[in-house]
Amino acid sequence: MVLERRGDNIRYHPRFVELQAHYHFAAHPCRIRAGHEKGRVERAIRYVRDSFFAARPFTTLSDLNRQALIWRDSVANTRRHPDEDSRSVADIFAEEQARLMPLPVNRFDSQLLVTVKASKTIYIRFDLNDYSIPPHAVGRQLTVAASESRVRILDGSSEIASHRRCYDRRQMILDPEHQAQLLAQKRKASGSVRGTRLASEVPQSEAFLDVALQRGHSAALQTAHLVKLLDLFGRNELRIAITEALERNTPDASSVSYILNRRWRQNARKPPPQVDLSRRPELQAINVHPHNPEVYDDLVRNDDSK
Repeated sequence: MVLERRGDNIRYHPRFVELQAHYHFAAHPCRIRAGHEKGRVERAIRYVRDSFFAARPFTTLSDLNRQALIWRDSVANTRRHPDEDSRSVADIFAEEQARLMPLPVNRFDSQLLVTVKASKTIYIRFDLNDYSIPPHAVGRQLTVAASESRVRILDGSSEIASHRRCYDRRQMILDPEHQAQLLAQKRKASGSVRGTRLASEVPQSEAFLDVALQRGHSAALQTAHLVKLLDLFGRNELRIAITEALERNTPDASSVSYILNRRWRQNARKPPPQVDLSRRPELQAINVHPHNPEVYDDLVRNDDSK
């Protein structure tokens, strides 16, 4: 709250000045390294920490607020007032409340504003979580406006995304519309002659590329790899391999290549057909004597090597 202080001259943070004006109160900061001036405030914080927060489980911010209100009414407000032991905190507050100014109609806008730079993906990082943005905003300077329940992303003064705020860590919060826009954009960029040929000869490749793009694979590289496999193995084999890759949940051209090579090896190693010697039974008793392999060397040896 205090940006700079020289004796009694204090420069407050502009947002704190707005807060004072909104709720009509004046601040009296303690002096630096004068902890004895705020002993009562520190004791109140310790009371809340020890009486309410100690070993208290909660799942969400709403759940925490609900429990805090119950604790306030049933525990904190029913205790004896520290200055008047004969009355409770609730009694003193009821007497004091008539002398207080009413709260403003509108709450103070306490959103946290943070400037972020969108990288090469459709996500921006805020508070150790990743929130999605529309593809057209990738690479731009954006502003995050975070409240206790929402995370809004602004491009200038225009809101381009809004998400429920997540208080976990390393989570990806995705708006399906942003993903759909990205897929359409990438499919359009990869809609070359090769992509058109692949789609016409192997219709299964359309669904395959959709899933691959959702996993973050490059549409152009996946298409180019599949076209090479189409030239090597043919449309029928590629259709079978793509279908199997989708069933195995491995939407990657390298997985399709592995399946195709495995099928090729299996087909190439089929056992030779049985020879029917029922009409020539004497051939079953033939004993062939192998020759010395060095004999074949004489067939390629010329006169100069002798």
